[in-house]
Amino acid sequence: MKERKNTGKSILAHRAAALLAAAELLAAVFLTGCGDAAASSDKSMYAAAPESNAAAAQGAYDTYGTSESADYDAVSDEAGEPASSEAKSSTATSGRKLIRTVNMEVETREYDGFLSSLQNEVQSRGGYIENMDNYNGSSYSGGRSARHVSLTLRIPKDELDGFLDMVSGLGNVVRQFENVEDVTLSYVDMESHRNALRTEQDRLLELLERAESLEDIITIEDRLANVRYQLESMESQLRTMDNQVDYGTVRLDVSEVQELTPVTEQTVWERICEGFTDSLKNIRDGAVELAVNVIVSSPYLILGALFIAVIVIVIRLSWNRSMRSAEKKRQQTKSVPPAEDRSDTGNKA
Repeated sequence: MKERKNTGKSILAHRAAALLAAAELLAAVFLTGCGDAAASSDKSMYAAAPESNAAAAQGAYDTYGTSESADYDAVSDEAGEPASSEAKSSTATSGRKLIRTVNMEVETREYDGFLSSLQNEVQSRGGYIENMDNYNGSSYSGGRSARHVSLTLRIPKDELDGFLDMVSGLGNVVRQFENVEDVTLSYVDMESHRNALRTEQDRLLELLERAESLEDIITIEDRLANVRYQLESMESQLRTMDNQVDYGTVRLDVSEVQELTPVTEQTVWERICEGFTDSLKNIRDGAVELAVNVIVSSPYLILGALFIAVIVIVIRLSWNRSMRSAEKKRQQTKSVPPAEDRSDTGNKA
């Protein structure tokens, strides 16, 4: 009887253990299914999840920073409220490699002051001037030289937005164009290729140490030289890409003007008034330019007038001389009698 009781107890214990294992297995399957469902659900489900589960979900979706599901980042505060749109945007782009390029055309009345403030601002923000083409102006418009400068600036990416706002405050922005290039996938591929080349280089070095025949040594060294060349090229490309990502490029064209171009739409009356005023200014500037050109060109005008006067005098002297010779011939012709008159006079005699 005791043996049967013990046997019954052991059977019950085994059954209880089996049921407990089955329950644990079902719980694990259920939790796994819930995790998969949460991965495909919207932001509200992530926001309602505990903070630890949200961090785990975010880590699963941020591999290499290239997953397109970054819009479903589980960002939540301690109270469980969803994060702001700025936090979600910064989280979505934090792992990406973005190259920003901005083209701007700016007008200013204070040319020298604008350039001085611009250079100081670039230095204070940790940037530098990559290229500068300054044209001081040899042509005149409205009595003033037309100065112009083209700049290529490199600004740290964290300071780029503030720098653009500063430029907009210093001058009149006529045109602005921005381009953002996402090179995340290319960067990750290049990193993977570089790591593979490093691994291959280490294996080739190990093989080179164990190589015994001259032929094997030459073959391994040739391959090793090729791998090193590819590795150096790949690292150089990665450094260049890092620089392009870390520093935004600003291509800035600055022109000195007397009147700023209006950036807001004008009414009909404003356009009429401005057009009439511009016409008067153009007439005034044209008269001033004409007077300046006449005075500046006066030596040439005087020489031209003297040359024309000399030509006129020569032509008149030649004309007068020819007229005198013609008159003298006419008088000589009148003083000599005709041949018939001479013959009649001889017969009478």
